[in-house]
Amino acid sequence: MDSAVRPVENPKASSVLVVDDDPATRRMIMRYLEEHNLRAAAASSRHELKRHFQSSEPSLVILDLRLGQEDGIDLLRELRTSSDVPVIIITGHRLDEIDRVVGLELGADDYIIKPFSLRELLARVRAVLRRHELARTARSAETQARGYRFNGWELDCGARRLTAPDGVAVPLSKSEYALLLAFLQSPQRPLTREHLLQATRMHEDIFDRSIDVQVLRLRRKLDSDPNLPQMIRTERGIGYTFTSAAEPL
Repeated sequence: MDSAVRPVENPKASSVLVVDDDPATRRMIMRYLEEHNLRAAAASSRHELKRHFQSSEPSLVILDLRLGQEDGIDLLRELRTSSDVPVIIITGHRLDEIDRVVGLELGADDYIIKPFSLRELLARVRAVLRRHELARTARSAETQARGYRFNGWELDCGARRLTAPDGVAVPLSKSEYALLLAFLQSPQRPLTREHLLQATRMHEDIFDRSIDVQVLRLRRKLDSDPNLPQMIRTERGIGYTFTSAAEPL
């Protein structure tokens, strides 16, 4: 395990746990994060990761999927059973798409491929932390949200009424409303089909219809050309991303 982390000037800075079995890589990433006002700690194994979480949960985890004798995918799966901490996975080969896809479907928030620049890693860390904080704020205000505004559109949650930018009311089925609400609660973030199915499961009429069909129907109402969708982007091998920012009302 690396030696104690140097203190940083801002005690309220986000904390990042770097999980990698290479000491040089751990030190390099930790030093760079600390230089940019992020507290950092390191772990090289499942045991050390668990020890960190027992004392204090970090703000974000950077997880190398190649951990020598241990499987980073299994470690991510275990982590997701007990925590929703943001995770950025590191994969070791540009052509190894399967690790990235599986990692994202298991709940990783982003990925980066070796070799990578520390500047890009820092940018991804900040972006994920920012998205996670916005999502947490949205979840805490979810019960109070009367609706959402996005790209000129407005959704009234109480009346379940969608209004287009030109003021025309657009009717939504129960499934379409549930799907749109799931997107608005996690905007600009890739959502898996499994996540969307879970989010819309309260509505019985979605069980026998695929998420893809529901997305297509919603696209027809949100986009002028559903064949060239702008609002809901397909993430190949993952699911969908709602591209517009969403403002709770």
